[in-house]
Amino acid sequence: MPDGRPRKPGALCIGAQKAGTSWLAQMLGQHPQVWIPPFKEVQYFNHLFIPEHRRWIAWHYRQKPQEIRDRHARRGIPMPQELDAYLNGVTRGKMFHNQWYKRIFAPAPSAAMPMDFTPEYSTLPVEGVDYVANLLPKAKIIYLIRHPVDRAVSQLRMNLQRERRQPRTLADWMAELDNPVLYDRGDYASYLPRWQARYPDMLVLPFGSIAREPQAVMDAVEACLGIDPWPYEDMTERVFANRDPLELPSQAIAVLKARLAPQLAFLTDHLGADFLARTR
Repeated sequence: MPDGRPRKPGALCIGAQKAGTSWLAQMLGQHPQVWIPPFKEVQYFNHLFIPEHRRWIAWHYRQKPQEIRDRHARRGIPMPQELDAYLNGVTRGKMFHNQWYKRIFAPAPSAAMPMDFTPEYSTLPVEGVDYVANLLPKAKIIYLIRHPVDRAVSQLRMNLQRERRQPRTLADWMAELDNPVLYDRGDYASYLPRWQARYPDMLVLPFGSIAREPQAVMDAVEACLGIDPWPYEDMTERVFANRDPLELPSQAIAVLKARLAPQLAFLTDHLGADFLARTR
């Protein structure tokens, strides 16, 4: 990991939770013209503009470097001194200012485009998106979208499994659906227009195309980023596949469909019925 000069990222990957950003990071991580930080998600702009994120972002910067060190230990591979120094350098002292943000991408080779994969940026308020556009006016933006109902179901399953909980009754399931966190990341009607207003050439990708036509997805991404074609490995492998998903009652699914009907209508009107069909 060379010690280069601080620099801004050339591209951001943002979007809905559980919409394929980890898969895309795995693909682009193979490309010699792209560089992604070892902990992937920088979480800078949401730290600045979404105060409620700050507590878990602090956890992110404690947890991820330790995961990297533990991974080397499990594999019996010595931790490279330059990687260890880099992780210490970006997680100690004053953090979350513009110079710190540029230091995150300092190790990127001069011929590679640094990328920030932080899906949460999609939920920035208007002033946050304006700040990004002023700091990174030439950045390429990739926004991944998953079908609103499928995304909410996937997030609910993930939350329950993380908390080791399982609703037992229909009333329990209905209570889960009242959590506003379940809907925020899928509020495309609010978030997509504010990003497109500042980045009209933003690439918007439907989640379902990753499984059905991964090569076409990567062709579009390469064209957006201005990088050469690359023979990616494991394009059909799912990242973080859920092998034993909790099944929601049909009544709960019906409630989600009703509550998310405005989002479905927005995507149909804004991006077209064909695009909506490709989000699942």
